[in-house]
Amino acid sequence: MENLLSERIKSTPPSFVRSILKTAADPEIISFAGGLPNPVSFPQDDLLKSMERITKTYGSAVFQYSLTPGIFELRDYIARRYNKKFGLNLTYEDVLITTGSQQALDLAGKTILDKNDGVILEKPSYLGAIQVFSQYQPKFHMVELTEKGLNIEQLKQALNNDIKLIYAIPEFQNPTGLTYSKENREEVYEILKDKDIVLIEDDPYGELRFRGEHLPYIGAGRLKNSILLGSFSKTVTPGMRTGYMICQNRELLKNISVSKEASDLHTNVFAQYLIWDYLEHNDFDTHIAKIRELYKKQARAMLDSMDKYFPSNVSYTRPDGGMFLWVTLPENVSALELFPKALEKKVAFVPGDPFYINKKNVNTMRLNYTNADCETIQEGIKRLGELLKGL
Repeated sequence: MENLLSERIKSTPPSFVRSILKTAADPEIISFAGGLPNPVSFPQDDLLKSMERITKTYGSAVFQYSLTPGIFELRDYIARRYNKKFGLNLTYEDVLITTGSQQALDLAGKTILDKNDGVILEKPSYLGAIQVFSQYQPKFHMVELTEKGLNIEQLKQALNNDIKLIYAIPEFQNPTGLTYSKENREEVYEILKDKDIVLIEDDPYGELRFRGEHLPYIGAGRLKNSILLGSFSKTVTPGMRTGYMICQNRELLKNISVSKEASDLHTNVFAQYLIWDYLEHNDFDTHIAKIRELYKKQARAMLDSMDKYFPSNVSYTRPDGGMFLWVTLPENVSALELFPKALEKKVAFVPGDPFYINKKNVNTMRLNYTNADCETIQEGIKRLGELLKGL
């Protein structure tokens, strides 16, 4: 079989989280492993009304082939929303609808990267991005993520290499939950503004800020090769797999659109009409505010429980939004080796290993707080705390 596989797929690691989710499928296990939105946040009744309305109103159009960039109505809605909320100057032509933001990463990699091209990632970085970009066999350069954002000196050193692309999640980063400060964003912008490098700012969690004020993007509206990614998976429904890419470099976006055309012609048309109709007929901001309040309570429940049950030599981030926080264990403790012991106590997390390049048995783990109620969170953290105290 080995001789039939491409070098590209051989270099692509399987999804660690997907493997864990299978392991944690036992209903008795309290899982903090997935990046799942809370199902109570899904506007099911309103989406059902939208399903009926688009079928009656648009008829065969919602079942027919469509344009590769996506339907005009949804792209125009996204452009107008970003112009209003973030002071950008977008039109629908700056927006490409994708099958989730995961596809957007794949299309960017396919369009931009050749083998051995330099890619800068945060350290640690989103494991889905590592998996996607690995297909194109680049040379990864990881820059330490601090509580304020990217380590500026390390970023400057990494840029001495032949870098083509930088991937970052400045808002409630996955896996750490950290957010770049305004000053750090400006420093990164100043370093990149004269360089011919693509900056991908992935922003699936920006709407989920439950404390503090939204900060400006690093590149959107400012850097010539800026790509901004967004998604309705965390605010409407993940199952529709509806994401989008914003890029005002029309030539770059046109080539990415060609990559999408070659991949799947276009994103699910019914899902696009459904999301757009829902957004047009409902108060989206009020809906998001309810999600923020829910996640604020769940994050508070997890942090309070960790303060109570975790030993003092274990540290963790305190996010202002998003879906995750990051735990650092004592130096000599491997989270990967701890994982099966946690399963015995019927609790699951994601060990830190897959969020790094070529690092094994690291002493970090990611916890998700959005997919369990507060009582379940408290019980799960208590079990983890007992395990950690017993080390």
